[in-house]
Amino acid sequence: MTDDDKPPHAPLVLANARVIDPASGLDAPGAVIVVGGVIQAAGPDALASGAPTGAEVIDCRGKIVCPGLIDMRVFVGEPGFEHRETLRSASKAAAAGGVTTIVTMPDTEPVIDAPALVDYILRRARDTAIVRVHPMAALTHGLEGREMTEIGLLREAGAVAFTDGRRSIANAQVMRRLLTYARDFDALVIHFPQDEALAAGGVMNQGTTASRLGLAAIPREAEIITLERDLRLAAMTGGRYHAAQISCSTSAEVLRAAKAQGLDVTAGISINHLTLNENDIGPYRTFFKMSPPLRAEDDRLAMVEALRDGTIDVIVSAHDPQDVETKRHPFAEAADGAVGLETLLAAALRLVHSGDVPLLTVLRAMTSRPAELLGLNTGRLTPGTPADLIVFDPDAPWVLSEADLVSRSKNTAFEGARFSGRVLRTLVAGRTVYA
Repeated sequence: MTDDDKPPHAPLVLANARVIDPASGLDAPGAVIVVGGVIQAAGPDALASGAPTGAEVIDCRGKIVCPGLIDMRVFVGEPGFEHRETLRSASKAAAAGGVTTIVTMPDTEPVIDAPALVDYILRRARDTAIVRVHPMAALTHGLEGREMTEIGLLREAGAVAFTDGRRSIANAQVMRRLLTYARDFDALVIHFPQDEALAAGGVMNQGTTASRLGLAAIPREAEIITLERDLRLAAMTGGRYHAAQISCSTSAEVLRAAKAQGLDVTAGISINHLTLNENDIGPYRTFFKMSPPLRAEDDRLAMVEALRDGTIDVIVSAHDPQDVETKRHPFAEAADGAVGLETLLAAALRLVHSGDVPLLTVLRAMTSRPAELLGLNTGRLTPGTPADLIVFDPDAPWVLSEADLVSRSKNTAFEGARFSGRVLRTLVAGRTVYA
């Protein structure tokens, strides 16, 4: 069913809320009015002319209303690995977590590296998903790091950005050509910065914890060297570059310096690397095995500071569903990754409750900033924009259990975690998709 086929819904008023719009800096008591699936007004004066005739009024006293979250790094198993996750199940998990837009990675079978496959994702999302889905397409055919894809045609087909997903491009000449080629289409190149040779065989962060556990380690330099190379290539070509995930203090320093030079470069980080560290691995807990690996506490604190000062632009869930066949193995043999759509906001609020990062900054990194990078018309409360909204209680206590997860896979790093802050309602184009 397309939006045009769906029956019209009554006007909606989210009243008596704390309204937050990171795009405009708004954080004040007020209301949000939705008419015809778009925002009519938002803020302290929204109800100055009264509520629309026939509107449903929801009292949001004590709650926050803000734009729905946009998650720029979501791995979905469809097509090829539907036993892990489908677009339908991922979208339900997203709605439960307050994510109204998911941006999917091309690491599927087949790889999303042709216009017809981009179109396939869009059609499947239209028919099965309850939140917005935007596909990213591969930078290189088959994610092999050698032959460039047709970025212009993929962009015309609907790809919002370009990445090789979990894989890093080793060949600097290929990366240079990609940045140059993408620049001509104003396309965003998103790269996972990791030197595969340096990281080869490693399963966790290099340091005393890895030594104590007897596990092969990945040095921080595997990330730093590739990031430094990429930033130099971005300066050389003038291309738009986004580091998919950074995880250590030196990466933040080099990125900060590049931004100070005026380069069009940005970076994201997973919520896992902002709220967990290598010690959480404990007795070889494979749900904490990730790529890049969880780092030391000093690096985590440096990442928090980089988010606070704007060096890091975007927070992602890095939602990566894995089933028991790939995850319940000895640590060294288990697959990387954890699901995260349903816990993205709750985990991010830990940074707010601890006093480390202002709420507006945290929400900006999950709403307006990713929208700006991807050229989306969501992630803000501007009148006339789609009413993709969430209502959440920032202080509601809850404990995550595996049974509560909507995602088809259950490999969460937050099993049994205590959170303060829970999504109560999620709306996409003014329609409630979770409550």
